[in-house]
Amino acid sequence: MAATSPLYNKLKDAEPFFLLAGPNVIESEEHILRMAKHIKHIATKVGLPLVFKSSFDKANRTSSKSFRGPGMAEGLKIIMFSFYGSPTQILEKVKVAYDLPIVTDVHESIQCEEVGKVADIIQIPAFLCRQTDLLVAAAQTGKIINIKKGQFCAPSVMNNSAEKIRLAGNPNVMVCERGTMFGYNDLIVDPRNFEWMREANCPVVADITHALQQPAGKKLEGGGVASGGLRELIPCIARTAVAVGVDGIFMEVHDDPLSAPVDGPTQWPLRHLEELLEELIAIARVTKGKQRFQIDLTPYRD
Repeated sequence: MAATSPLYNKLKDAEPFFLLAGPNVIESEEHILRMAKHIKHIATKVGLPLVFKSSFDKANRTSSKSFRGPGMAEGLKIIMFSFYGSPTQILEKVKVAYDLPIVTDVHESIQCEEVGKVADIIQIPAFLCRQTDLLVAAAQTGKIINIKKGQFCAPSVMNNSAEKIRLAGNPNVMVCERGTMFGYNDLIVDPRNFEWMREANCPVVADITHALQQPAGKKLEGGGVASGGLRELIPCIARTAVAVGVDGIFMEVHDDPLSAPVDGPTQWPLRHLEELLEELIAIARVTKGKQRFQIDLTPYRD
């Protein structure tokens, strides 16, 4: 069994919660570095542990015409290997310069080893949360594994997904709620899931941006579809999540969401990030103290 990583312990112990944030997908080297700098500044100012997020490939889009990103080789290079000398020196210099751990997704087992050399957290996309071979390959990197709950899954499914990581020898696992399919091209967030997912015995994360997607909700000129979304409700879902007491918040942030090539309707504007985080911290400090109020309902059970 691998050891529990220091970062995992830091995130588990974060008060009032930790933050996974960044643009949905890598658009360019200049953009990703600028976003990392600004989000890091805001997270430090408000006092939240930050893991910077961006995807090198969006492989599970509804339309084959959707923007996917630069791919694994170029994407990992952009995230970690920019500006500095030889590859053997670059990783350490970038980590020191930004002091930022990284979270990014994988879609195939073959990607895990290479991504594990760069990312501190490997994220399993919601559609792939039950893929045993992918979960095991990710677990074997020894990195923290963040599993998003499938839109089609009950929260209890995450117990089994988390256990697959542990049985592969890795105790560093988190589970993430991102909404449940409800009707056609829409999602709904059930706050009960945040509590039920604690049965996986690991940190629970709330994805407050993907949870407001409207998959394949926009028709594009020339054919194809793109995800719509309800950006204006991000604060509502975020307030609910921190009031319930989640351990972490996952959110996609962009400096110009209207021009974002992927999921613009559900990326939170960078210019409003600080004020939203300050509000969420205030709520969380009231509702998630070290001594949580518990009501014993045993006498009322059938």
